[in-house]
Amino acid sequence: MLEDILEHGVAVSEMPLGWGPRARDFPRRNRLISGLAVGVVIVEAAQRSGSLITARFALEQGREVFAVPGSPLDPRAQGANSLLKQGATLVTEAADVITAIEPILGRNFARPAPPKALQFEADGEAEPEADGHAHGDIAGLLGPTPVAIDDLVRLSGASAATVRRVLLELELAGRIERHGGGLVSMN
Repeated sequence: MLEDILEHGVAVSEMPLGWGPRARDFPRRNRLISGLAVGVVIVEAAQRSGSLITARFALEQGREVFAVPGSPLDPRAQGANSLLKQGATLVTEAADVITAIEPILGRNFARPAPPKALQFEADGEAEPEADGHAHGDIAGLLGPTPVAIDDLVRLSGASAATVRRVLLELELAGRIERHGGGLVSMN
């Protein structure tokens, strides 16, 4: 099996070749998995689950943590539901993950074109064309998943002042929501 993996990919381990899997080694393996990933999606996790260990490692490593909600009556969903209460990104479809990782990876994945950005007016006059372009660029980077304002500055290429102004205008229009830690998302 290792030979098949190495023929088409890569194997990463802290254990020597020939080392057999042991339950006590799973947390170390999960730390490597979360460290190699942009984020982890927790689909099902009991309150005391190895998946929650992976989620904790992901947080410590600055990775995104996503969780799929489950029935509050199902003990297998308690861990994922708890992560959601603590601020993990809610996942109900693949688009939720894509929306969150696009700004991190700095690229767009194939999907339908987003709607045109709102046109804002000040004192009855349309904004200058360059500012309107900044609105579109910044609004296009926003989705339902919170994104850091610093990332918006970096990804849009606009100045921090322009990004703050656009966000304020979007907020006044009721289009965005502010979250703790300098994060914003579209409503």
